[in-house]
Formats: sequence, C-alpha cells, structure tokens
Amino acid sequence: MTDPLLEPLLAGDRRALAQSITLIESTRADHRQRADALLAAVLPHTGKSVRLGITGVPGVGKSTLIERFGLSLIGQGRSLAVLAIDPSSKRGGGSILGDKTRMEELSRQKAAFIRPSPAGTTLGGVARRTREAMLLSEASGFDTVIVETVGVGQSETAVADMVDMFIVLLLPAGGDDLQGIKRGVIELADLIVVNKADGDLEATAKRSAADYQHALRMLRSPTPGWIPEVVTCSAQTGKGVTELWTIVDRFYKAVGEMGIAHRRAEQARAWMWNEVGETLLGELRRHPEVKRLVGGLENDVENGRITPAAAARRMLQAFYGR
Repeated sequence: MTDPLLEPLLAGDRRALAQSITLIESTRADHRQRADALLAAVLPHTGKSVRLGITGVPGVGKSTLIERFGLSLIGQGRSLAVLAIDPSSKRGGGSILGDKTRMEELSRQKAAFIRPSPAGTTLGGVARRTREAMLLSEASGFDTVIVETVGVGQSETAVADMVDMFIVLLLPAGGDDLQGIKRGVIELADLIVVNKADGDLEATAKRSAADYQHALRMLRSPTPGWIPEVVTCSAQTGKGVTELWTIVDRFYKAVGEMGIAHRRAEQARAWMWNEVGETLLGELRRHPEVKRLVGGLENDVENGRITPAAAARRMLQAFYGR
C-alpha cells in the first residue's frame, strides 16, 4: 500500500515534507516501519542536491549567514532546505528550536524550507534522523540542503559524514584563541569562513584568515582533488556571502561527479553501521532484565565496587540471556 504522504511529498508539498520528517523522527515502532517504507519509496528520487554542512561556535552567526546565503541562492533560481539542529536540554529534554525565528525572512520564501529538530542525545551536533530528513528534502525537490549543527567541537564532526562539503564558520581571532579551535573540526573543513569581517573587526578577520590558511597547509585535505580554502565575510552586511556559492561550485567541479558519488557511498556504509549501533543500544536499554540490573550496576560503578567494563559485560550477558 502506498503511503498517503508519498505523492504530495514528491510533488513538493511543504506540509507533507514536514509531516514526513515528523514521522521519521518518531520512536514508535509502528511509525518506524512506516518511515522505513516511505524512505524506500523516495530513495530513487534522492541524490540530486548539493549537500552542505555548516558548523561553528554559538554566536558566530550561523543562522544570519545561512539566511543571507539562502536568499542569495533563491535569487539565483535555486531552492533550499535548511535542517537546523537545536540543542536539547539535559534536564527536561526539550529544545530551543529557535532557528526558524532567527531566519524569519528566509522562512517566508516559497523556495525555502526550514526544519528545526532537537539534537536529543545524539552526539555529532546532528539529530539521529538528519540523514533521512535530508533524503526527504531532496525527494521533495530541493536542490540545495544545508545542515546547520548545534555548535563546534570534537563531537560536531559527524555532520562531515553526511554532506558533500563541510564548512566551518569562525570568529575573528588569533594567537591563543586560534589554538583553542578544535583541530578535529579544522581537519575536516573543506572551507573555513571567518565571519564578522566588518567595522573594527575587519582587519582582525583578515589576519585570522591568513593564520587559518597557514594552519591548513600543515593538514591533509579531507577531500581528494580539493585544497581547503579560507575566506572572510560579513553575514551582517552581506559582504562576501554571495561569493560563497562560487566556491561551492568550484568545489563540486574539482571533486567531480565520481568523487561525490564515492564520498556518498562511503557515508551510506558508515550510516548503516551507525544505525546498527544506535538500534542495538536502544534494544539493550529496553530489555527487561537489563532494566532490572541497570540501577544497581550504576550504583556499584559510582561507588567503585565494580569497574564500568565489568558492569557493561553483566548487562550484555543479561541481554543475551547468558
């Protein structure tokens, strides 16, 4: 039986796209089965978009940059889906979900779709179902998909495993501030953008860009056929933002269709094993015998009566019925 969301989704209906993403984000077993069937049906209609990942520390201006950049793309006749991952509260589990508000002008455009999703407990600065939301967005006809991560740090690099081009947005800095940038993120960057290059910070931004360019020369390029670049821009004034698409276009030409296809194939394989791990962990947590043991084991670990490794083995033995 064909899912009722399939036809309107493929026709570009925004409401159907939003409902489809809600479906795949659901943790209910019956919803998961329906989501898997829907994704299988849309798979032949995916893979034709430009996939970009943008990360950066809070306050660096990611949302402002994406809005400026997105409006520029729409002005060129393109369409844009923004999958914005918001931080989840460790106490209540809720998320801020404020990116749609921050990109107010972009959200009013017919050629744009903005979907904020809570990061939940998923590491990597992305929601667990971000990859699937990207496929749904492509099937709905968007030729550009941007994944905006929670922030920047060593756990944020997962976004590089689901996009074609990984863009790191940085603040004007230097010296000790430059040393504070996580090397793991920089090593994965295809493009570094130093934002807020305006007013009194313009000169600092240019110096920072030169420092980052020098640092990149000592690192191996994450993408064969492409040498990472460093540029400055001002999301506030718009200076340098439109030119970013020129770099994106140059990246795709340099890497080539075969290079992009190879990267996506590797990402799909990694995604499969990641899903295996996530699913097994979920099954483990729900297992009745494990649930009975977990409180006592956590207490024993906290008080030094048992090692974490031994406690983990006890849970796995209970899970496998040994």
